[in-house]
Parts: sequence; C-alpha cells; structure tokens
Amino acid sequence: MKTRFVLINTSHAGNVGAAARAMKTMGFDDLVLVAPRWANVLRREETIQRASGALDVLENARIVATLDEALDGISHLCATAMTPRDFGPPTAAPRAHFEMLLKKELLALDGKALEAKNTRNPEELAPMTGNQTGVAFLFGSERFGMTNEDVYRCHVALSIPTNPGFGSLNLGAAIQVIAYEWRMALGGFPVQGATPQRALADAAQLAGMLGHWEQALTTIGFLDPAAPKKLMPRLNQLFNRAQLSPEEIHILRGVAKAMIEAAEPKR
Repeated sequence: MKTRFVLINTSHAGNVGAAARAMKTMGFDDLVLVAPRWANVLRREETIQRASGALDVLENARIVATLDEALDGISHLCATAMTPRDFGPPTAAPRAHFEMLLKKELLALDGKALEAKNTRNPEELAPMTGNQTGVAFLFGSERFGMTNEDVYRCHVALSIPTNPGFGSLNLGAAIQVIAYEWRMALGGFPVQGATPQRALADAAQLAGMLGHWEQALTTIGFLDPAAPKKLMPRLNQLFNRAQLSPEEIHILRGVAKAMIEAAEPKR
C-alpha cells in the first residue's frame, strides 16, 4: 500500500529533517510539503542536520502549493488532530484504525481474486499485485495544527493515546509514532541483535567439564564417591539449562582446576 507523509505549512526547518529521519527508520520515503515557510527548506542546514543521514528522503521529497497536489494518487486520508472538533471524521487510535484499514484492504483483494478466478477473461486471471490504494498521513503546522477544512477532507482523525494531563507531542515525535504504528501494522521489521548469536558447547565439552568438576568436588570433600546420591545428575541438568558456551565451559574447568590445586597438599 502506497504510504505518504504530508506536512502542511511547516514553519520550522528542523522539523522537516526530523520527519525525514522518523520516516526512514520505519522504511518510508514519500514526503510531501505543502506551502512550507521556507522555499528552500529541503536544503537548509538545520533540516539536513536534523535528518541525521536520511538525505535520500529529503532528496525525494516534493514541495507543492496546495493540498490537492499533495494527495494525488491517494485514496485514504488520515488527519492527525489532537484538538476535539464539533464536526468531522471519527477519531481513532492509530493501532486500532490501522488494523481495521488493512483488514478491509485484504477483504477487498480477496473479493477481487475470487471474481478473477470465476471469470473466463484471461486478462483478468493474471496475478494480482495489490497496492490498490494509498494512504496519506497529514500533519498541520506546529503552532495551529490542521485547519478544520483539511480535517474535514479526511476519513479519520488519528489521536495518539497520551497522558491525559499532558498530551503535547512535537511534530517529529508525532510522525515517529505514526510511522512506527503503521510499520508494525504492515508487519514490522525483524529485531537486530545487539550482539552476535553465541555458539553453544556440545555434549562432549559439557561431559568433559562435568567429569572435571566431579574430580574437583571429590578432592575438596564435597562429593562422596561412595554415596554420590544425585549430585552430578543435578549439576548436569543445571548446566544444561544454562546453555553454556565453549568459553564458559573453559571458565568452569578453570574453577575446577583451581579447586583441585588448592585442596592438594603443598610440596
């Protein structure tokens, strides 16, 4: 589904850069500015700094004079309006609305697929590609938000659930929240591990370490070979749950060696 972020009458250049950064982190790149304060806002130093590397989004961004131009090719309009209005589209939390929107989209695609399956026209039997519609998220100016006229054009007014006593979000933060919720609704991205996945010790390494510990525990008098009970099987289960790495096996064998050396009489 085509996704577009539309900023209307933006007055602070830094917010345009912050918007580009927020969009790129969530995998979006279609940014349109409607009559921003600065004609050269996409090239201003503050914009570039706040974009923090999302320069490709800025390079692809468009500046237009009217909202009609910004909405070309878009069929579903989402206002972001925190101020209550006496009249206008229904208000919904982003997550709930996105779930409903995608469910309707899937049902529509399923219906078209069934219709194509039942037809004898070969052209209509061609694989369907989706992307039948586009969604735009509209953000108003920093001081006044969206005008009533712009909100009235939209299908929904998205309201980010915030602290009832303090719901103030700056433009960049609001765009980040909407972009995140929309990306998660579309399936999200896999989490990237902060550290590489560690290798686990194999059964032979674990058995060797347990044998070393059995020797050490016997040497210090903790284990009685004549009456071992279930000490070693319990330790085996304990170390299995720990999912030890080869490095950790090496450490534990070093501990066992130190116990043996400390318990042996000095020569």
